[in-house]
Amino acid sequence: MKQKINSRPQAGFTLVEMSIVLVIIGLILGAVSIGKDLQRDAEYNKIKQKFVDQWVQSYNTYYQRAGVVVGDSQSQPRFMVNGEDYAASAGDPTSGGNMTAVTPPNAICQGALGPKMDRANADADLHALFDRLGIRMPPGRAEGLEDRYLYLDTNGNPQELQVCFQWNAPGSREGAGNVMVITGLTPDLARVLDQTIDGKADAREGLFRQQGVANGVGGEAGIEWDGNNSQDEQANDNGDATNTADNQDEDQVITLVAIYKMNQ
Repeated sequence: MKQKINSRPQAGFTLVEMSIVLVIIGLILGAVSIGKDLQRDAEYNKIKQKFVDQWVQSYNTYYQRAGVVVGDSQSQPRFMVNGEDYAASAGDPTSGGNMTAVTPPNAICQGALGPKMDRANADADLHALFDRLGIRMPPGRAEGLEDRYLYLDTNGNPQELQVCFQWNAPGSREGAGNVMVITGLTPDLARVLDQTIDGKADAREGLFRQQGVANGVGGEAGIEWDGNNSQDEQANDNGDATNTADNQDEDQVITLVAIYKMNQ
């Protein structure tokens, strides 16, 4: 007896079905890409609210409790960060001295200066000053590392923010007065913070500026922050983001230094 052969042709995917599958794949890939951007935006907002804003609040709390800015003398205030260690012979703002050419006092950090900071030296007693007045610092990276914050750059590599405080003499390129210095900012993070703090990303105007960028002439248009996320970090980079080398996935993104002017 002959076996009956099924003469029905084998069914395959139609063009419509293949198109639907490709559309679904595209939607999934797009959702993954958007999800990464949303996650990064959420991390940047967290850095602004949980780290930068809280350090500004801690600084203002210090002023309210001590009556002077961080590291200044309560008996002979000079209205400058670390003013207690400032040499009066170099010029005293309370006596009308000319402060333009004065060498500023050391910055106040916890440990060494932040990477790429312009200041030559730092006094490593930031935590001790706040602890002395019982001021709670932001959680930061960990206990004892409240001045640091760890995050991932766009290549997925770790970057560390660090906070220091210092006084800039009149005529300083990025503005005079008491400032918070934030190191370890990738270019996109610096722009996001500037946008949220000043309303626009401008490297030389407003409260949030790039270190070393001169304020220029009043009334002129601002300038963009140096660097972008296609540039990699180099050990010999001086922070002006002139490095034009394209980064690889394994490279750290180039980092910048920001100056955040305090209101006291």
